[in-house]
Amino acid sequence: MFLYFLKKLDWVMIISILALCAIGLLSIYPTIYSEGMNIFYRQLIFVIVGFFIMFVFAFLDYRIFKNHPFFLLTLYFISVLLLVGVLIFGRQIRGATSWFRFGGFGLEPVEIAKLVIILILAEYFSLRHIELYRVRHIVVSGIYMLIPVALVFFQPDMGSAMVLFFLWLGIMIIAGIKLKQLLVLFLIAAILFGLSWFVILRPYQKQRIIAFINPYLDPLGSGYHRIQSVIAVGSGGLFGRGLGHGSQSQLKFLPDRYTDFIFASIAEEMGFVGVALIFIFYFVLFLRILKISIAASNNFSRLFCVGTMILFLFHIFINIGMNLGLVPIAGISLPFVSSGGSNLLVNFLCIGIIQSIYLRSQ
Repeated sequence: MFLYFLKKLDWVMIISILALCAIGLLSIYPTIYSEGMNIFYRQLIFVIVGFFIMFVFAFLDYRIFKNHPFFLLTLYFISVLLLVGVLIFGRQIRGATSWFRFGGFGLEPVEIAKLVIILILAEYFSLRHIELYRVRHIVVSGIYMLIPVALVFFQPDMGSAMVLFFLWLGIMIIAGIKLKQLLVLFLIAAILFGLSWFVILRPYQKQRIIAFINPYLDPLGSGYHRIQSVIAVGSGGLFGRGLGHGSQSQLKFLPDRYTDFIFASIAEEMGFVGVALIFIFYFVLFLRILKISIAASNNFSRLFCVGTMILFLFHIFINIGMNLGLVPIAGISLPFVSSGGSNLLVNFLCIGIIQSIYLRSQ
């Protein structure tokens, strides 16, 4: 039975994810000479655990989420409690209280919240997609989204708050929201963003936006990250400078070079070829998810697959965009490539559920 399920998995998807993880690990590997083995081996352990989680959830029936709304509400309640708890007991890192720390490991509750939001919105809209013209369904689903968004704002983590908002918006568009309602939502979002500039955003967050417009106004302060990442990307050429030979990354001009700015590090050390491989493997991954979504036997499965695609696409767009200086710095990781545990494990869990959908739609 186990071997039968193993053969039925979408191995093209799995191989593309394995390749993305391998590129990330290759980029991190040179740290063993400058910073010891901890970073590389910790990430390797996360990848191995992630694949185990993916296989476990692939073999579990995804309908435990679809057919048990109370279970989903319980998960939602737990994720909200974790977001409240991190504001009280969490550790502040780079101005944001987003992490629980357990020895050498950390837990970022917002990553769990992203998965739960996809699940609960997929369930909600799958039952009500023919009634989406009713404003109350937009309001109720919006409340599901706004509670975690508000808590994440107070950390403050603008990037993750935007991810949660666009997950809600994207899933609702796919579910069938009317254009008029969509335009009203965009107008409300624009007004709220304008108000947040004066009420919610902290000075360092405003500086990030100003630095995005013109980083050379403060080249050694708020504009430093953007300037260094653009230099790193531009200096890679066709084949790169070689692993461990990037001047920006290895001489530590490039900050957060294995997390937020790993794309710039890869571009410098592996060049256009390395960057092209990343895009190719992402393209294959999205094609497979889209194929599974189209073949799915119910709306919940379809919306979950689309929600996961939106999650990955938004992370990719923001991460690569900020590495190229096209969007403000938001602290968003590159799926399956960036170093880190919480985001990686949740990504694998999402893929596990998609594999479960694939197995049970054949």
